[in-house]
Amino acid sequence: MPIPIPAIEIIEDFLAQKRIAMIGVSRNPKDFSADLFQEFCRRGYDMVPVNPKVSEVMGQPCYARVQDIQPPVDAALLMTKPEITDQVVTDCAAAGIRRVWMHRAGGKGAVSLKAVAFCQEHGIQVIPGQCPFMFLTGAAGVHKFHGFFRKITGRYPKHQHAA
Repeated sequence: MPIPIPAIEIIEDFLAQKRIAMIGVSRNPKDFSADLFQEFCRRGYDMVPVNPKVSEVMGQPCYARVQDIQPPVDAALLMTKPEITDQVVTDCAAAGIRRVWMHRAGGKGAVSLKAVAFCQEHGIQVIPGQCPFMFLTGAAGVHKFHGFFRKITGRYPKHQHAA
């Protein structure tokens, strides 16, 4: 089964949330996840780091589980390995999170088809296999190219069409 391509409206809805958990963010400032975390922060998002292996990320307290976050977040951006994503989406459902983005730029990323199915079965909007940088206005050239490449290969999200 191929990874489903979400409608652009689901991506826009996710990005309209202002309080987002980033699950699996690294404390290493040179890691891609840290770069993405900082970019969201620069854009005014209230980013909440989640990683059971660290106590803080870039000066912010880091939570071990998404269910521990208070006040709760509106959405979760997963930077996890696929085998961990399966458990994380269960945690997101338990925490009442209705929007999940499974990051993927290259390789498998955080995408797990089992986790995608879980989200769909539990009424969670899911974005599997896209990189948020492609959808942030004014992103750097490499991210624009990544989006352009996905467009010409038919893997870029499209608008939903009313029936």
